[in-house]
Parts: sequence; C-alpha cells; structure tokens
Amino acid sequence: MKTVVIGGSGHIGSYLIPMLVNAGYEVVNVTRGSSTPYFEDRAWKKVTSVTMDRNDPMFEEILQKLNADIVVDLVCFNLEQTRRMTEILKKTDCIHYLFCSSAWEHGLARYLPYRPEEARKMPIDEYGRHKLESAQYLRELYRKEGFPVTIIMPGHISGPGWNIIGPWANTMLRPFQIIADGEELKLPNLGMETLNHVYAGDVAQCFFKSIICRKQALGRSFHATSGQALTLYGYACTLYEHFGYEPAVTFLPWLQWCDYVGDPDECMTSYCHIARSGYYGIEEAQRLIDYHPKYTSEETVRMAADSYIARGLIKV
Repeated sequence: MKTVVIGGSGHIGSYLIPMLVNAGYEVVNVTRGSSTPYFEDRAWKKVTSVTMDRNDPMFEEILQKLNADIVVDLVCFNLEQTRRMTEILKKTDCIHYLFCSSAWEHGLARYLPYRPEEARKMPIDEYGRHKLESAQYLRELYRKEGFPVTIIMPGHISGPGWNIIGPWANTMLRPFQIIADGEELKLPNLGMETLNHVYAGDVAQCFFKSIICRKQALGRSFHATSGQALTLYGYACTLYEHFGYEPAVTFLPWLQWCDYVGDPDECMTSYCHIARSGYYGIEEAQRLIDYHPKYTSEETVRMAADSYIARGLIKV
C-alpha cells in the first residue's frame, strides 16, 4: 500500500519510515526539508521525498495526486489544519488516517491512570487545547461518517540526537551536568511530580502497529508511552546511578526553586510539564494492536544522557 507520512524526517518518522519500507509499504515522505532523519538507514533509499509545507498553495492538489491508501500526519497542530486535511482525504482513496495528537490532550487529572478515550479532559495550555479540539473533531467524524481515523497520543518523545525533557521538567542541560559532576541537585516541591518519557522508536511502533492492525485501530485513540511514569526524584536518582554516584537530591518550595533555577521562561516550561503530572495507560494498545514498548522510561533517559556526552553537551 502507498503510505504518505507528513513530517516524516523528525523524531517519530526517523523510526517509522524504515519500519514501513521494510514491511513492504510504498512510502512518500512529505517534508519541509528543514531536517534530516536522526540516523541513517538503507530503507530511505526506497523513499520518495516531496518537499512541501502544508501551507503551500499546491498542498491539496499534490496530496490528492499522491492518492495514498494510508496517511500518517505527524505535524498537524490545530483544528483548521485538521479540517482541511480531512476534506482533502475524502477526495482520495485513503482508507486510514493516523493523527499524531499528544498526551497533553488530558491536562489536569481527576484520577489516574488516564484512559485514552477519557471523556473529561482539561488541557492546561494552548498546545493541548488545539490537539484536543482536533481529536474531538476526528472522533466525531468517525462516529458520524465513518472517517477512517486512528489517534496516537505520545508522551515526552525522547531518544539520542536531541534535547529531551530533563529532571527539572524543562530542556536545560544544567541538571544533567550537576548530576554528572556528582553535585547536589535541588528539585521543586517534593519531587513527586511525574514525567512520561517514551523512546521515539516506540512511538513509531505504536503508529506501525495501528497500521498493520487497521481494523482494530479504526476509531480508537492510543497512548504511545512506555507504560511507566517517572517522578522527578526517580529521574534524578536514575541519572546519579547512571553516572556512578549515590543520589544527592534536596528539595525547595516552588518559588525558592524558581529563584535557584534563575530563568523565568524555563520555570514556566517546568510548571506546564509538572502541572499535568500523570500516568498514561497503554493497556488498550497492548490488547488491540499488540503494542509493547521496547524501552522503559529509565532506559530512554539513560540513552539520552549518553547522547549528551557523545555530542559534547555535558562532560564527565
């Protein structure tokens, strides 16, 4: 089958596209050309690339001409883009549209774990609200018209090659260096807020399994996480042990901790991450599409830390 992956040169597509090619799919990567895959794979030689932004005036015409059986949309960020995409695909032979949403659809939790198709969702930022609006529209379109959609909601997509969310719940490298030096790391509050790191290849696996198990996946929403929530304290301990130290973690009240970090923008990033602390269950994905993450959250952050060292971002 012909499969179009929109935004296929990024975190997820770098793993998903080789999976599809090796499984015998004809793959077209629609990319803005601003990034390249995170690792080399011979499978990319069999991929057709189309350099185009979704705001390009020719986007609709080209997508219709491609007439793909399957469309994986990794870079759709608001309801307007989603509506436009569905109207385009209704004019083609598409039998499966996979929309990359986010675990941030959920926002504030009433209880844990979050369920993928939980009806009450309270996103706390614009990104989460936009993703939820698109997902709700797609779910309703499936219910009313049978539009062939599957929604995938990743957690913190992580892996070697880029900066991941760190133990301060932002992308600052400073806590990694503090831990690599064996020094004391201060965490906000009691360090019990959670992050949900997932290896990018495992997110790709969730998309891939949804494609090959299409009948079970249609009309469904799945969390693409490791199935493990990592507390800030657990995250810091994992890194201390990875670098060969006993954990040296202390805690500060929120406002004192923000003064300690010294960067209001990064503190706001931290707040947005830890305010939606939670645990995202994967039982439905395991049962319906045989999704089984290869790496735990701990293994994923260890790999990312090693990548920081290899790229000279932190020193040991």
